[in-house]
Amino acid sequence: MQLVIGNKNYSSWSMRPWVLLKQAGIAFEERKIRFDAFTPDSTFKTELARVTPAGCVPVLIDDDLTIWDTLAIAEYVAEKFPAKQLWPKDAKARARARSVCAEMHSGFGALRNQLPMNVEASLPDVGRRLLAEDGAVRADVDRIVEMWSGLLEAHGGPLLFGDFTIADAYFAPVVMRLRTYAPPLPADVAAYVERMVASKGVAAWMRDALAEKDFRQFEEPYRTSRD
Repeated sequence: MQLVIGNKNYSSWSMRPWVLLKQAGIAFEERKIRFDAFTPDSTFKTELARVTPAGCVPVLIDDDLTIWDTLAIAEYVAEKFPAKQLWPKDAKARARARSVCAEMHSGFGALRNQLPMNVEASLPDVGRRLLAEDGAVRADVDRIVEMWSGLLEAHGGPLLFGDFTIADAYFAPVVMRLRTYAPPLPADVAAYVERMVASKGVAAWMRDALAEKDFRQFEEPYRTSRD
């Protein structure tokens, strides 16, 4: 299998299936298409058009099959490798895991737009300002805290459904955002963030993201350089 991704420092959608595959120990070839711009004639869009009509990363290629939606990729991998138990075993827990993944897939617009993923950056001042000024951002962060606290309590940790599942991979980019923008977190959620950071898949992604050193101005609303 080949997974086509964008820059690891910025591409939150790419992070999800990459971390899932890495954490589960599923072999894949990585192909990174560097962000240069998102205009139709950009190198990024031109190269990506050869892979998928959707024009977005990530894309999973398995022989003659191409899958370009993150949740579809996760479902395909879970079916292809059932022994990996990427969804919770219990039917009710599995339904809840799919529900929170779908909520992340279609919601949290303020969090996505105002707190973009930026693994190498440390922007606590920006985080404090946005939490104070933007009610939608505050509501999204509050919902994440409520969700994670409830899941950790219901399933006993250490991760959202006990062992690592697709749900944890799905929220890995949110973990990155919480590290970058540093909102105050209750102890149970802060501990979950640290466990995720230490997990094999997330730690490997972060190492690669920090090694990129590829400043993309159009992805940087709060910095003018890497310094």
